Amino acid sequence: MSHTKTFDAKYWVKVRNSINEESIFLAWSGRIYALIPREGKHHLFNMVGMNVSRSLDQGDGRWEFTSRELTYYLDPDTHEILHRWRNPWSGEVLTVVHVSNNPVQGTFEGEFPVTVEKEFSTFVFEVFSHYDNPLSGDQRFTHYSSSPIYQSVELFKLTVPTTDLQNPMMTSLPQVILSWDRVGPWLPWMKMGDRTGQLIYSGVGRKLASFEELPPILKSEINTRIPIYREAPSEKVAGENITSWRYFKKHFEAYLAGERFPLPESA
Repeated sequence: MSHTKTFDAKYWVKVRNSINEESIFLAWSGRIYALIPREGKHHLFNMVGMNVSRSLDQGDGRWEFTSRELTYYLDPDTHEILHRWRNPWSGEVLTVVHVSNNPVQGTFEGEFPVTVEKEFSTFVFEVFSHYDNPLSGDQRFTHYSSSPIYQSVELFKLTVPTTDLQNPMMTSLPQVILSWDRVGPWLPWMKMGDRTGQLIYSGVGRKLASFEELPPILKSEINTRIPIYREAPSEKVAGENITSWRYFKKHFEAYLAGERFPLPESA
């Protein structure tokens, strides 16, 4: 039988990162589908992604979390990175803007509920986002993201061995399995305008021992084009979190010019 217990933020930091404030990698892969009323299955993309993060001890039970994350959209048949995509509804060939969110930050504090089994324990996070669409109100983006509100839901489950979680000597739990599902709007670069429908993401992943365990596609991209993703920020970065919508707005001209994304970024 499972039961729910609460653990303070330090335990969550051991799962997600490390209490030694070192850079920790998560990687995931999966599929992305279109959900359109009265239509069948549309498998649009495969995906592969990573996050490199660090939790910084504030000494008062709070931990500042800082990270960078990538997700690449892959051809569902060849599993290769897509740089151009033919929209099956409009026929238009479009530039693919991969996820390149730097930084993604927050604060861990208080207690976290955990579903505890005999052998495994699971942290569950259900994130419902609802805020003003940063592209709304600008005529340049009418055909890319027209809704005044950005709304999505992300469902995270991180599962660890119960014995590891309860071991006070461990500073970072090495065996962490990630399940991630997301329901959200069309991506701006898909140029879907006000077409009815949503995207469904279904992914799984795990915590890695080092950069070298990343999937080869991600290692190659980071080594040759975006080396800043080899490390998490050493301290919390000033400014707002980057999202795909904010990134698209910032680099709209590069998108129109057909440049390759993510744009090069070095430390």
